[in-house]
Amino acid sequence: MSSTLDEQTTAGRMPKTVPAATAAGLQRDSARKVIAASMIGTAIEFFDFYAYGTAAANYFPTVFFPQASATVGVLASLLTFAVAFVARPFGSLLFGHFGDRLGRKTTLVVSLLTMGAATVLIGVLPGFAQAGVWAVVLLCLCRFCQGIGLGGEWSGAALVATENAPSNRRALYGSFPELGAPIGFLLCNGLFLLLETVCSHDQMLAWGWRVPFLLSGVLVVIGLWVRVTMEETPVFKLAAAQNRTVKAPLVTTMHDHWRAVVQGTLVVAVTYTLFYMLTTWSLSYGTKTLGFSNRQYLAMLMISVVVFAGSIVGSCVLADHWGRKKVLTLASAGMVVFSCFFGAMLGHLSVAPVMVFLCVGFLLMGAAFGPLGAFLPELFPAHVRYTGSGIAYNLAAIVGAAFAPSIATALARNGVQNVGLYLGLMAVLSLMALFTCRETKDVDYRR
Repeated sequence: MSSTLDEQTTAGRMPKTVPAATAAGLQRDSARKVIAASMIGTAIEFFDFYAYGTAAANYFPTVFFPQASATVGVLASLLTFAVAFVARPFGSLLFGHFGDRLGRKTTLVVSLLTMGAATVLIGVLPGFAQAGVWAVVLLCLCRFCQGIGLGGEWSGAALVATENAPSNRRALYGSFPELGAPIGFLLCNGLFLLLETVCSHDQMLAWGWRVPFLLSGVLVVIGLWVRVTMEETPVFKLAAAQNRTVKAPLVTTMHDHWRAVVQGTLVVAVTYTLFYMLTTWSLSYGTKTLGFSNRQYLAMLMISVVVFAGSIVGSCVLADHWGRKKVLTLASAGMVVFSCFFGAMLGHLSVAPVMVFLCVGFLLMGAAFGPLGAFLPELFPAHVRYTGSGIAYNLAAIVGAAFAPSIATALARNGVQNVGLYLGLMAVLSLMALFTCRETKDVDYRR
């Protein structure tokens, strides 16, 4: 079913004369379809990234870099992980342009198809034994294409959610795409846990690691069906009806809203750093250095990611009540404190301190990540919102995550507390950016 935008959202802000096209534009999808359309893409995004991160930490060093030493192989494998992050800003420019010019719906369909096709292709690539250095080249090419698709995914999904939301629930609606992260994590890690339970290590190296990449194609088909059947967002329809779209969203964004791009990039970056420390890096460190088995560590990650999901929803409820800036500031400050205890929590092979590390880390991750679904788009007006939020989000991926697993792996060789200092530095940068930001809870989102 569909409904008009609630009176609370529009009271006192609608023009006195509303064209027929504009009135039609105020129709929106049901909450159920908004949840599905915004959540499915980010669930696939994080499923794909978890699959790649897990495979890069545990299988790609042998499959694609068999001639390197153990440490060099892991570092080389994790560097291929960074390729998608380098590509993501280009994807945000491409899809942001069309998302602000032509609409959110079509752009999201194409970005999902690009991302999904690249992921499935990774699952059929030859290894180094079959294709030599060309195997690595093809892996990096697929990873680059995956990054292009991912560059348009999150910002578009966040806009589908928040541009369909009542004004007093934008952060809660913005949690829908954010919840795709723990959902994708549970699906992917659950699948890897099942595969490693029923397959030997040799079988995982031979073909088992490919299964998650191939099965992601099923999720892509479901996601495409959901997005093809959804409506364009009412906020974009209204902007189009009032001729408020621009021919060159990138030029307008960088000329008029560069400050918001910088602020958004620095605020988001720490969430990427923490996330890939908790997942990709800690999985590699926990299995290679501390001595946990893959199955043990994946099980601990799956338990702790439930905390992540709960924290996302809880922080968004608080962000609608207190404001986005206050919640994000508390989360970043908490990360500074958390960073001081890396050595104590990851000093030896023991389940209890590692579980504390994962649960507290994911609690802070959810608190910092959840409100971003509303906060980042709210920094930009509707006619450049896709472009602006996409550029900031994907630049943050480079600053905060592209090389985070590799940097953390290198720092840990001289003591795991150095990894904590790295996180603490990123959290301080986030706090500095937040201090320059205005509160966005009550902005006119249709401006």
